[in-house]
This record gives sequence, C-alpha cells and structure tokens, in this order.
Amino acid sequence: MNTTPITAEAATTATASPVTVNSVTVNSVTVNSVTASPGTTSTAADATNALLERAFAELRAGRPVLVADSASRENEVDAILAADRAEPRWIAWTIRHSSGFLCAPMPTERADQLDLPLMVPDNQDSFRTAYTVSVDAAVGVTTGISASDRALTLRTLGHIDAVAEDLIRPGHVIPLRAVDGGVLVRPGHTEAATDLVRLAGAGEVGAIAELVHDSGEVMRLPEAEQFAEAEGLVILHISDLIAWRRENDALAAPPAAAARPDVAPHPSVVARPAETAYVGTGPAAPAAAETALVAH
Repeated sequence: MNTTPITAEAATTATASPVTVNSVTVNSVTVNSVTASPGTTSTAADATNALLERAFAELRAGRPVLVADSASRENEVDAILAADRAEPRWIAWTIRHSSGFLCAPMPTERADQLDLPLMVPDNQDSFRTAYTVSVDAAVGVTTGISASDRALTLRTLGHIDAVAEDLIRPGHVIPLRAVDGGVLVRPGHTEAATDLVRLAGAGEVGAIAELVHDSGEVMRLPEAEQFAEAEGLVILHISDLIAWRRENDALAAPPAAAARPDVAPHPSVVARPAETAYVGTGPAAPAAAETALVAH
C-alpha cells in the first residue's frame, strides 16, 4: 500500500493524462491519490487546490492537518484541528506528538466577545504571537489538564453560542488572537489555523500544537513528512494556503458551516437559550438540552 503523505508535490504529476482519483485507506483515513491518463497535465495550481480541499475535508471530519511554516521563520510543523469538533482521542493524539502546549487561534473579534485580553501588555515574543489569558471550560471539566477536559474547553471556545461566562480564567488552553487578513498579512500558524477552519466551514476557532520528537526536539519538515506518511495525514505548507487564497479570491465568503461530528460541547452552551443570560447547567443537563445541541 502506498502511504505517501498528501502534499502538493505528491499530488502533482508531469505526465500528460486525464486526472483520476484513487482512494486508499491509511490508518482508517481515506486518502485520495492523483494519477494520470493520456490527454491532460496536472498543474501545480491544480495540485494545491486538491490538497487544500482534502485538508478542508479532514478538518470538517475532526481530524488534524499538519501545517509547516517557512524555514526562515519558526521552521516548525503544527497539528491543526477545528476547535468546535475537538474529540478527546485526537486531542490525546496531539498531546502525545507535541510538547502538550495547546493553543486556540481565533479572530480578534471572537476573542473580544469571549473577553480574552492579551496575556501581557508588552509582547516580547519574537514573532509577536498574540497569547491571551489561559482558560478552561466553566462547567464539565475536572482539573482541566486531561485530553478530555481540554477537548471540552476547545469545543466551548469554538461553539458559536459561547459567551465569556462559559470560561474560567486561568486554565489549561491558551487562546491566540489572529491578525485580520489571515496568512495574507501574517504567515504564521495562528492565522493558518483560523483561515483553514473558516474556509473549511468548520467554525472560526482552531486548535494547534507544535510537533515534537520523542527526544523532545522540535520536528522539522523532512521528519514531519515521514510522520505524515506513517499516520496517513495531510501535510501542507503555509505557502500552499497563501497560494490557494490568492487563486480563489481572498475576500470570498466562507462556505456555510458544515455539520459537526456527534461530539457534545460544553453543557452550558447546550442548554442556555440564545435570549437568556448565562446559566451553567453542569454535566447533568436535561436530555432536551442535549437534543437541542445536536441539532445546533
């Protein structure tokens, strides 16, 4: 079985042939590989478009996508997920293959709505990463550090009806404020995450963590490509996303939000009617509230 990681380079073929798609299953993930028949030529733009469409599908399904930035920047590869469909198993996987430092990129407007000010007034980070105060979900978590607890906090951050009172501060997830304009303005993982989930129709809040070897060293791109091959994951460069946005109109409206997997978010945002003030309901929210959430 060919488990080549899904990259723009892997999807590009120089043969003159009509492009067909062959599906194989790698680690329970269906991977589409591009092959050719006589008649046409697959271009780099076609390959990038196909790569991004597969990345969007993975994010909508709640699975991680690996994203590399420039070698002249951080030279790191992050696992990126959609926060509104974060599952404990994938958060545990992300923690296992990173340093465990989970961040939640979101638009500045969303951070303002959730009352998430910057962590410090004088940002001395080399790349001006806009860390906010840390948070946990206000209801339903235990200590806040487990994969299950952090998945719940991420789903709370990503839930369209969440308000500031659905969070407690400090906590175990670090939200990040993305720059308006996304990767076209700042080619960082923060903006890549918010662009990807928005364009995928998977909400507007991401979850990211930098890949790390078992030795504790940061995983660079060549090793990350091997890792993607072993795990059957999509891997792309931020430059691929920049090219896709430029090609497909950076100002185009995002698609309608895709249906979420059957993962229950924070119980308080389930049961709280939109017109009422915050009322935490706790884990034992009524069954009717749970039903309302699934339909949300």
